[in-house]
Amino acid sequence: MTVNLEQILGTVELLLHNQSPAHDFQHILRVYRNAEMISKKEGGADLDIVLAAALLHDLVVYPKGSTKTINSADESAEIAKKILSEYKWYPAEKIEKVVDVIRIHSYSKKLTPSTLEGKILQDADRLDAIGAIGIARTFSVGGSENRSLYNPKDPFCESDRKLDDTRWTLDHIKKKLLILKNSMHTKTAKEIAEQRTDFIESFLKQLRTEILYKGSGQQ
Repeated sequence: MTVNLEQILGTVELLLHNQSPAHDFQHILRVYRNAEMISKKEGGADLDIVLAAALLHDLVVYPKGSTKTINSADESAEIAKKILSEYKWYPAEKIEKVVDVIRIHSYSKKLTPSTLEGKILQDADRLDAIGAIGIARTFSVGGSENRSLYNPKDPFCESDRKLDDTRWTLDHIKKKLLILKNSMHTKTAKEIAEQRTDFIESFLKQLRTEILYKGSGQQ
């Protein structure tokens, strides 16, 4: 029986119609495309599992800093299970595998997937947190949380102060975005992550020039 991804897509779009920009339906589509691309380049993954998990991985999202954030992947997995169970055309034997892949993709829980499908979803989701889109999402969240762009005394955290991305959005780039490339599993994702991290470094270099400009040709 053919897996109807369009039907899953339609369900997810309805559920996420009012979600925040950083975790909205467009995020789902980007992760889906990442997962599809990685799967095809790597080979060997069950697309029924990977793509369904990609579409259903962020059904529950809590505000940054919420104590409930750590539960979002588990709660998303439970809703995904209910949704897939209602589809007679979705292979019943694959539902729990989708659930496991969604549960383990969580960044906050720092889990390492053992299956190829799990590795692909985790890579696909983390790729959307870096590069140009990662920067855009970071500042979107920072704005929604009313955080300052950066610490005016030490924008790039070059003193002995601790990174604090609950107060300064720029700290989050150094705390998370710049190190995400080290957590990629697949060869494909590692290559893309390197390119996107290079872009972040270029962005930070330009930002440094603009923030620290002193006039009279001095920077």
